[in-house]
Amino acid sequence: MHFLSTYQRLISRLLLVSSLIVTGVMADEVVMSPVVTDTTSNNVPTTGPSRPTNIIIMIGDGMGPAYTTAYRYYKDNPETEEIEQTVFDRLLVGMASTYPAPVSGYVTDSAASATALSTGVKSYNGAIAVDTEKRPLTTLMEKAKSLGLSTGVAVTSQVNHATPAAFLAHNESRRNYIDIAEAYLTTDADVILGGGQQYFTPTLLEQFSAKGYQNISEFSELESVTTPKVLGLFADVQLPWVINDQEAHKLSHMTQKALDLLSQNKQGFVLLVEGSLIDWAGHSNDIATAMGEMDEFASAIEVVEQFVRQRKDTLMVVTADHNTGGLSVGAHGKYEWHPEVLHKVKASPDVIASQAIAEDNWQPLTASLLGFTPSETQYSQLQTARMQGNEPLTVALRKLIDIESNTGWTSGGHTAMDVQVFAAGPGARLFSGHQDNIDIAIKMFSLLPQSVQTP
Repeated sequence: MHFLSTYQRLISRLLLVSSLIVTGVMADEVVMSPVVTDTTSNNVPTTGPSRPTNIIIMIGDGMGPAYTTAYRYYKDNPETEEIEQTVFDRLLVGMASTYPAPVSGYVTDSAASATALSTGVKSYNGAIAVDTEKRPLTTLMEKAKSLGLSTGVAVTSQVNHATPAAFLAHNESRRNYIDIAEAYLTTDADVILGGGQQYFTPTLLEQFSAKGYQNISEFSELESVTTPKVLGLFADVQLPWVINDQEAHKLSHMTQKALDLLSQNKQGFVLLVEGSLIDWAGHSNDIATAMGEMDEFASAIEVVEQFVRQRKDTLMVVTADHNTGGLSVGAHGKYEWHPEVLHKVKASPDVIASQAIAEDNWQPLTASLLGFTPSETQYSQLQTARMQGNEPLTVALRKLIDIESNTGWTSGGHTAMDVQVFAAGPGARLFSGHQDNIDIAIKMFSLLPQSVQTP
């Protein structure tokens, strides 16, 4: 009965969205898309087609509302009286609930949420594009492929991690990384960019080559790729933390390359871009590293925003799959938050810890990398942690940065908080207001071509 009711709800929601299009709400009208000519303007209407040629979904993994709020203050210019808008402020259109299927309660994981966003169906935590009975569900990417569109993913985690996996593959468990990597052979995806070298054996890479893929492992090689198909694996698992690799702008570059390659298909494309490591920093309660990841995700959004402005036939939808860590912008009863502390941190806490352990005269080095000098009591606490090894010292450094910036956390896991939805381009109005995460998928499905396109 639960299976039937789920599909009845799916059908009713799809019919509702379709009726909006048919009855003229989405007719060739002025579409209220947040396209701006400068960063001081609010949402500005722009004309365009009622149905996009291209759909780009961007997911800030773990990026609950506190992250975009913190990012605004992190980017604020203290020399001006005004608190400047960010890309998130100017593209905001709505909110979304994120709960998984009832069997998993109210707090989702990335797999269940990505399954909801890619298929329009709720499933259990850990599910990769399968329903609660572990039966495969049609994904947005699969539907797009069947209609003649190109597809691609660009992520900062391993490419076979939960979110991209739920758009490209089917598996009963997100932990089956090898099986998921092998399943990518049958997806016919045109662009696959991110980390995850350890999951792709030489034999598997040879099979990708046999199917016409260009296999690259050095980021510098990406520039020379001019045609699909491409499998780019640029790290053993995750890409480097942005805070340790600030000039590389890897997600922005991967996003731009994916747009360049996928837009060669005049029939259109569907692209997933994920700021995967926002979530990983959130799990670690690492505010300095999280803001670095947010900054690069924002840069990737601006790359897509510019593409949407220029093309006018492309819909971008940005959201989070869930909230991670219960981030609090201000804590301990003090009415203050100090993002200037975060700007001075020169490396991620794990890197600072590694260098501090390797250096006998570790206190000056640590102060230099933190950007502030700990008190005698704090140095004593760090020394105790240092004697215990890298992980205890890393945790101690994170907590010290929290104290200096007055940042709070409630969890090392996910929370059930609603997340924000941002959109621009033809169809953007559909995503306004409150919705569930499966509604986001259903709306994107409704905006795909209605039949196979011929050149």
